[in-house]
Amino acid sequence: MRYVLRDLETFLKIMEHPGRGQSYSIRDLAQTAQVSKSKIERLVRGELDWLDVNEAHRVVEALGVTVLVLFAPPASTDQ
Repeated sequence: MRYVLRDLETFLKIMEHPGRGQSYSIRDLAQTAQVSKSKIERLVRGELDWLDVNEAHRVVEALGVTVLVLFAPPASTDQ
């Protein structure tokens, strides 16, 4: 199941000013969230606009926000 990034600009702002302290670099966020660095890089560059449900939850946990702030779940469970 894929969660779609709602807004790249919001994602970048939250990376700079997370709810859990100091700003994240791409590498730091990837390490903390246990998501590949290349996937985070592609999100930041706008080349990718989704993560699987587990990755999305780990990213928002690292950033200190709820999942619905950054990601939209699929409209149906078939996706």
